[in-house]
Order: sequence, then C-alpha cells, then structure tokens
Amino acid sequence: MLRVDFTSQELARLRVASSVDPLWETALSLHLLQNRQAPLAFGTWRREVVAALRRSGLVPVTRALTRLCPDGSYFPDFLTPGRGDTDLETGLDRLLSTPRRRLRAEIVRLHAHTAGPVPVGLRTLADGCPRALHHLGTALRAYHQVAVEPYLTAMRAQAAADRTVRAQAVLNHGAEGLLTGYDQLPGWRCREGRLRAPYPVERELSLRGRTLTLVPAFFCVRAPLALVDEELPPVLVHPLSPAPGWLERNRSGGDAPVAQLIGASRAELLRMLDRPMTTMDIAAALRLAPSTASRHATVLREAGLLLSQRQGVRVLHHRTELGRAVLEGVPK
Repeated sequence: MLRVDFTSQELARLRVASSVDPLWETALSLHLLQNRQAPLAFGTWRREVVAALRRSGLVPVTRALTRLCPDGSYFPDFLTPGRGDTDLETGLDRLLSTPRRRLRAEIVRLHAHTAGPVPVGLRTLADGCPRALHHLGTALRAYHQVAVEPYLTAMRAQAAADRTVRAQAVLNHGAEGLLTGYDQLPGWRCREGRLRAPYPVERELSLRGRTLTLVPAFFCVRAPLALVDEELPPVLVHPLSPAPGWLERNRSGGDAPVAQLIGASRAELLRMLDRPMTTMDIAAALRLAPSTASRHATVLREAGLLLSQRQGVRVLHHRTELGRAVLEGVPK
C-alpha cells in the first residue's frame, strides 16, 4: 500500500499536470503490452499496437525497451523525467541528459535481483555511452509514434475531463478537493489529508514540504506510481481509467455520419463530453486555439447539442440528450 500524509501547506501546494506525459505513457504502455491487465479497456489497443509494431519492424526494438522497462515493481526513474510535460522532445532531452552516475545506479538496481550480469547493451547505456543514449532516444521515439501518438486525442480528452472534475472539486472543497474522486478507484481512500492506495510494496511517500504533482495517466491501471528516488521532485501518477470501447469510439470519428454532418472537429468535441469540460480544456485536448474551441461550442450549443452552464468563474459544457442521440445515431 502507498501512504501519503499531507500537511495543510503540502495540500495547498498540490499541482495537477496539464495533460498526459508522453514518457510516462510510453513506459506504462510498455507495461500493458507485457501483461493482460484491463482487457476490456485495452484489449483492442493491444492487438492493434502489436500488429502495427510488426508492420513497422519494431518488435525487436520494443523487446529491448521492455528489458529496460519491465512490468514489475521497479523500472528506472530516468525513463520518466517529466512532471506532466506535454512535449515528447522535451522529455527525451531530459532523459538523455541523465547524469552517468544516476544511469549506472538505476540500471544496476534494475538487475539487482536477476540472475547473471547486466546485458552488454545496458552496460554501455549505464556507462553513459553517447551512441547507446542516441539509440535509446531513437527507440523511444519510434515506439511512441506507433503505440501512443495515434491515440493522443482520446488520451488528452480524458485528461482534460479529469482536470475539469478536479478543478470543480477545488472550488467546492478547497485544496483537498484535488484528491476527490480517488475514492471511486478500487482500494483507494482519501480522508482528512491522508491518501491510501494500492501499491506493489509498502511505501510511504514523504513530501517534506515539497510540491507534489498529480500526473494523469491513460495507460495506468488501478494502482498509482511514484518515483523510487525520494530525492527527485515528487510525482503521483494516477489512472484515468478509460471506459471499455474508447478506441472504437475514437476510431468512429472523421468518417462517421455525424462528422460529415457537423464536421470532424465538432464531432470530436461532442464525443469528448462524457464529462463536463471548459472551453480551455476542450482547446487543449483538441489542440485548438481557445477562440476556435469557443466557436465550435457556440455552434453546437445553438444547435441544441450541448449546454453551457456557469459555475463560479468557469463555464462548463455538457452534452445534451439530443447531442448524444446525434453522436450515436439513435432516436432521441
């Protein structure tokens, strides 16, 4: 079990990452390819990605990455240097700038309980060999392009919706409201500044007055993740728990009749509103200018497909029953 006990100052400093982090999602998706967790939510994704990796000739590359990032109780912290970075290249620059001493320590730790010596390829990486680091960056970039990048729209939409819910909870319940909603996850409890969650080992995350960043993760399943090295800036990666069928809904976008009727961007906006979202959340999820997202929302509102309601200083957009019927192609 993971235990995090917050002081009032630490609660006040809580930060939520703006969206999914590409290197955290890369690592977690590698784990999902190695296990059979959440088959209803990720079974179709697994089959699709495995086929795409074969077509792209990336199976050996992926196999090498899984040796560095195994589905177990430990994988090196240097693989996930971000705290909600939304740009892959920024994250890779940080990863490839990891000091040699840290590379060696974390790779040795990874193989501390395995039989035999550290593989030759990982020994050169542990030595900080520029060529080995270059190969790692190239491998991560290629894998991300196949296994993560095609699904970013759905991932960002889920993260934006989660961010909206947590922001509303802060308005209603103060800083501790950022943790509201975790109680809905199996095995999670949050009461009076004490967070308890499933974890592979007994672990207490000590903040020591530092800012904890909450990082939403699409490919995270059930249990949170935290960096092992407690001297690093603390993060808590938490699951977004996409509903079964998310991939099929995402795939029905551009060529669906509703997209032909109202346009692909507006159809995708409507599809994202399983939970209320602000205009800024929509703009971030769809990579649109806020003014463009606002115009799309206005058109959909005037057509009766969504409803906009002011709550405090924010305006939340909800999909109406008519919007749901148009999206799903069923009678109202």
